[in-house]
Amino acid sequence: MKTSIALAVLLGLSVSAVQAADCPAYLEGEYRKLHASDNANLCDLLAGKDALIVNTASHCGYTPQFKALEALHKQYADQGLVVVGFASDDFKQAAKSEEEAATICYTNYGVTFTMLAPTAVTGDKANDLFAYLGAQSEQPGWNFNKYLLDGETGNVQHFDSKVKPDSEALNEAIEALLQP
Repeated sequence: MKTSIALAVLLGLSVSAVQAADCPAYLEGEYRKLHASDNANLCDLLAGKDALIVNTASHCGYTPQFKALEALHKQYADQGLVVVGFASDDFKQAAKSEEEAATICYTNYGVTFTMLAPTAVTGDKANDLFAYLGAQSEQPGWNFNKYLLDGETGNVQHFDSKVKPDSEALNEAIEALLQP
């Protein structure tokens, strides 16, 4: 995909047209942003881009990981990594309202990366992206599972809840993925 975009620019073609044509099925669709009326189109947000995708919850022992996820977002955004959080209540740890979840994410932890409204991430009701991530690696067994998605190949590396965003293992995997 990265090669397709570079070629499109050189040929004067529309980058968005190339991205739409190269958008894998698991990224098709729009998801509402957390506590907002606007949507995020996953093809626009993620097609051809390396990403760290996380299932989140507001009242979980791992919720403080938001701070380190935000640090990763700031550290690697200029190198092309996109961080996306999917709020979910699959493990019954979500806030009572999206307003409360938004306060926890945006105010308490200073999250600026894309956070999406609650959606299923496990089982038959999992959204298309998490169904793909689970099939390529494993379904989340709890909140704050981290999936490193190679935007060019679709390969997935899974890191469970216990792996902190600032861990050496995750950071080494991100560095390796972002290498040209």
